[in-house]
Amino acid sequence: MSTRYGRVAMGLHWLMAVLVIGMIGWGMWMADLPKGPERGWAFGIHKSFGLLALLLIAVRLGWRIGHRPPPNPALTGLETRLANATHHLLYTLLVLVPAMGLTSVNFTKYPLKFFGIPLPKPGWPDETLNALFSSTHKVLAWTLAALIVLHVAAAIRHALRRDGTLQRMLPARRGAE
Repeated sequence: MSTRYGRVAMGLHWLMAVLVIGMIGWGMWMADLPKGPERGWAFGIHKSFGLLALLLIAVRLGWRIGHRPPPNPALTGLETRLANATHHLLYTLLVLVPAMGLTSVNFTKYPLKFFGIPLPKPGWPDETLNALFSSTHKVLAWTLAALIVLHVAAAIRHALRRDGTLQRMLPARRGAE
């Protein structure tokens, strides 16, 4: 039995990594923009990629349900439990962060568009609900960012230990397998 992830799992992992890290950076940048067309454009892009992230995490969760992660013999029992807990929390936040952003958008006066295509909004303009879900979105996004830093730190630790854990999620070099 292979201890490496398959190509689809690797592809979804790295695509989500680029998307989520980009979204966090974009969100931090756009938050300080003054009100006006540039801010509206930036928020529109953020919303579109947030919807894309929500769709992609649904695909990733569907894939994960049907394809269990391969065993990692390099981990101790405690490390396995910590890795599992961290991955469960990552998946939870990867769902909740964009879901809270989308919910927040449903309570603004602004239209919801997916790369320019108008989408229906089940909500209504309500500043209180918008502020609640927007604040929740921000807190969860910062929590996700901190967890990503922890995840990267663990990957670096495994790389320094040369225990093969990092290589499980990297494409194999020709002739390496």
